Amino acid sequence: MKFLENNKFNVLNGALSSECEGYRLDGRLESYSCKMTSSDKKLFKNVMQGMDGGSGPNDLHALSPPQSVLSRSPSRHVSGHSLSSDDGAGYLCDTISTKSLFYLISTLNDSFAEYDFSDSKGNEFSKEPNLQSVVTGIDTQLTPVIPGYDSLKPDMWAAIDEEISLAECDAIYSYNPDLSSDPFGEIGQIWGFNYFFYNKKRKRIVFFSCRYSTNYLDLEGEDESMTWDTRQQI
Repeated sequence: MKFLENNKFNVLNGALSSECEGYRLDGRLESYSCKMTSSDKKLFKNVMQGMDGGSGPNDLHALSPPQSVLSRSPSRHVSGHSLSSDDGAGYLCDTISTKSLFYLISTLNDSFAEYDFSDSKGNEFSKEPNLQSVVTGIDTQLTPVIPGYDSLKPDMWAAIDEEISLAECDAIYSYNPDLSSDPFGEIGQIWGFNYFFYNKKRKRIVFFSCRYSTNYLDLEGEDESMTWDTRQQI
């Protein structure tokens, strides 16, 4: 994986990160090439060996149902998949190849260098049903916390589209680990999202990650650090 410099993303990342009245917004838009480096190829072999029973590059792994499916009412059908209860029981899960799963894991490793996601499994990720549900979800969460977001929104989505060609994306994945294994599920977090826009033809992923949290004091009255190491753009 190779980080791809994008000046428009650099500007947008400034608007996606702010702190006001005890609340903090940390967001980032980043673009990555899916072409493997020598170190990627070595890590890929290790990841395949680490899969239960070993795995080949084209082997399939089950993904978790997306949050939009889990929140729907019982006995609904979503994108051709059966859903018999609101906890996802009966939902015919989507799958992902080992190689594509590796791209998602590598993106997380490169974006959050202070963490190691190499042991992440398919069930920590979901395939979103469609682009519109993702756009609506992101806009709904960002509108109340970014002043003037309605003015920012067209430029933001245009920049994403220019970089990844949203209409040509093969899939949009999300990273949704349980709280016990989520390194970003810190005390004070109100909401967060991690989306991967994957364009196989361009061999590229646009990663859109954001979280909204409160600043707080611990019981001893000392400041509790809630830093989220962001990439320094030049």
